[in-house]
Amino acid sequence: MTTIATHNSTYHADDVFAVATILLIEPEARVIRTRDKDLISPADYVVDVGMEYEPEKNRFDHHQLGGAGKRENGIQYASAGLVWRKFGEILAGGKREAEIIDRIFMEPLDAHDNGMPIAEYRYEGIRDYSIVDFFYSYLSKPNDSEENLYKIFMNVVGVAKELLVREINRAKETVLSEVAVEEIYEATKDKRVIILEKEHNWYSTLMQKPEPVYVIYPRNDGVSWGVKCVPATSKVFGTRRKDLPIAWGGKTDEELQKITGVPDALFAHRGLFMASAKTREGAIALAELALNA
Repeated sequence: MTTIATHNSTYHADDVFAVATILLIEPEARVIRTRDKDLISPADYVVDVGMEYEPEKNRFDHHQLGGAGKRENGIQYASAGLVWRKFGEILAGGKREAEIIDRIFMEPLDAHDNGMPIAEYRYEGIRDYSIVDFFYSYLSKPNDSEENLYKIFMNVVGVAKELLVREINRAKETVLSEVAVEEIYEATKDKRVIILEKEHNWYSTLMQKPEPVYVIYPRNDGVSWGVKCVPATSKVFGTRRKDLPIAWGGKTDEELQKITGVPDALFAHRGLFMASAKTREGAIALAELALNA
């Protein structure tokens, strides 16, 4: 039987996702948690233990002197990223899909495990609640037995597998969206306003283009169309290339219709980053008004 070895005692998100990734390839594999070299040595896969990074031999540790390398942006590899580096393209179905998973998922995990901060916190004592915190919530006892820890570990590995599958599916949809949005962008004459006939994941494509200011799309409620501002940076809740007019902020229905002159205007967010109308034509009218404001 195929064997995956990782360390015992308290788990981390790094080894959880490293094992989960391999189990997507080897679903019948047996997982052992140990630091015993005699048990580690014959294992088919070894992650986060063993002091070796030899991908051709399926050894994926990063604790050895000098680590196991880093990405171009400086984020060091941990075991989850090392496993994904070898098997990600196979699992995700393509290079671009694997890159998306690495960027949004594996890089933050690896950075955390290597003690590398990737975000600044503005409020004292407040930080994002992460997948790491979620997995740690399963550890209810500070000195639990190895038997119970194994059961908990395998439980969270199952959660991680399910999450990875969902993220892989999302990455595949993102790649399809990138192709579709690129075609729409190329076919659009006035590239300041990009009109999508279905809702796509457009951020990664249009933020690389200099012209787009607003994106128009059918909202998933099935009865309205949205106008969204293109962000100026990749920062979450960062600035936009051009906000909607300040007078629109927080206005709805008749009040917004009176201000804009658009008879089917529905809503403008008080944050000035999106608005909506009942029809495609109404959304286009809102975008044109905002563009010329």
